[in-house]
Amino acid sequence: MPPRKRATPQGEPPGRSSARQLEDILWRAADKLRGSVDAARYKEFVLGLVFLKYVSDAFAERREQLPAGLREDRGEYAGVFWVPAAARWDHLADRAAAGTEGVGALLDDAMTAIMRENRALHGVLPTIFNRGDVDPGRLRELVGLISDARFTGPGDRPARDVLGEVYEYFLERFARAEGRRAGEFYTPSGVVRLLVEVLEPYSGRVYDPCCGSGGMFVQAARFVAAHAGRGRDIAVYGQEANERTWRLAKMSLAIHGMDPSGIGDRWADTLADDRHPELRADHILANPPFNMSDWARREGDPRWRYGVPPLANANFAWLQHIVFHLGERGSAGVVLSNGSMSSQQSGEGEIRRALVEADLVACMVALPPNLFRTTAIPACLWFLTRDKSYRRGETLFIDARQLGTMVDRTERVLTPADIARIAGAYHAWRGGTYADVPGFCRSAGLDEIAGHDHVLAPGRYVGAAAPASDPGAEPLADRVDRLTKELYAHFEEAARLEAVVREKLRGLS
Repeated sequence: MPPRKRATPQGEPPGRSSARQLEDILWRAADKLRGSVDAARYKEFVLGLVFLKYVSDAFAERREQLPAGLREDRGEYAGVFWVPAAARWDHLADRAAAGTEGVGALLDDAMTAIMRENRALHGVLPTIFNRGDVDPGRLRELVGLISDARFTGPGDRPARDVLGEVYEYFLERFARAEGRRAGEFYTPSGVVRLLVEVLEPYSGRVYDPCCGSGGMFVQAARFVAAHAGRGRDIAVYGQEANERTWRLAKMSLAIHGMDPSGIGDRWADTLADDRHPELRADHILANPPFNMSDWARREGDPRWRYGVPPLANANFAWLQHIVFHLGERGSAGVVLSNGSMSSQQSGEGEIRRALVEADLVACMVALPPNLFRTTAIPACLWFLTRDKSYRRGETLFIDARQLGTMVDRTERVLTPADIARIAGAYHAWRGGTYADVPGFCRSAGLDEIAGHDHVLAPGRYVGAAAPASDPGAEPLADRVDRLTKELYAHFEEAARLEAVVREKLRGLS
């Protein structure tokens, strides 16, 4: 039976799908597999097929534009992946619908053929469809459903823009579906936009040492495009330890028209096996795993210039890795747990003091709770820089815990106004007309920070806001709910630290 055809809505060019239609089609595609494939894996099937459909549609679109005599000339397909005849979607859909051969083998062979013909995709695409753990009937239905989606851009929008939006939408939906396990591949979009708006990566080398699905790079490229730049104004470099997530990142960059080669030819643990040892980046954005223990540490590692990080917590390993890779005038934005701002155990306080005294800390931001669906641990942003010619010996503290809007009972988001307020304060402090705002932001010198024993929690510096003059103050019920969650998070952190101490005491006995 041939693939079903969808009605074309009014105003939509025939044969094309809007981003909303594509989202609807593809989420129904995900539902086809839900229950028959492990929740952590079904996104690989769906996003892998989406990518296959996209490269085939983009190839067909270019092919139709060429004179007949040039359609087999690979030189005419710059910017488009070459798709061999046996891997083109129409061919696959027809064969799958006929049911005369295994659909899993067809798809795996197509993925392999595309990787063989396109060096940038070597080892990236999933060949997981013929392993016997997926019902062929459901897989055939999935192929038919995705056949309804056509990834060519309506109007003057490039096809990759349409698919890029859809791909990001799905990463977010899959992250919501996976909950806590999604932390390795997804950072909330509001947090990513805040990092980018503060760092302003107009050009140069952009690095993410734990790049997940590549969201930092996509947002950086979007920032460049929004400011009349080109995607090629930045070059991206990254590393990811999880094989499946590494594949998602490579596909995401390819879909967004970015060179995926900077993520390397294999996945690897950044702290154990730094794949970019010579890189010095202009902008670094990162959301490392919070409070990671049992990481691979070498005490003589040149990255530990400010002190050897403890084995029980890698927060200061990540910070020092990032400082190590900063270029001469480079800047970084890093998401870490709140504990990194005040921890004194196992030498962490000494490392933090050394970073402050080296005048590397430009700004600290305390984030509101509930931004991360993957963890209840309160989070903050560290902004580091090697260029403080504009504010030597000072650090800006921003307490943003009161910002954000609850979108449901458990999730808060940063609005564009929130992001603009935080980024605006930072840019004003750097070179504009800046003034401290009690309860929100304050610039402090090295002596004052030393007076606080180098604890960097913004709440210690910004003071309290005038209560009567704040019409947007957090309602009492929300405040009680937020503080309760923070208290439970502190309980979890206390339990973790207790376990660390007990382990060390056992080592002494």
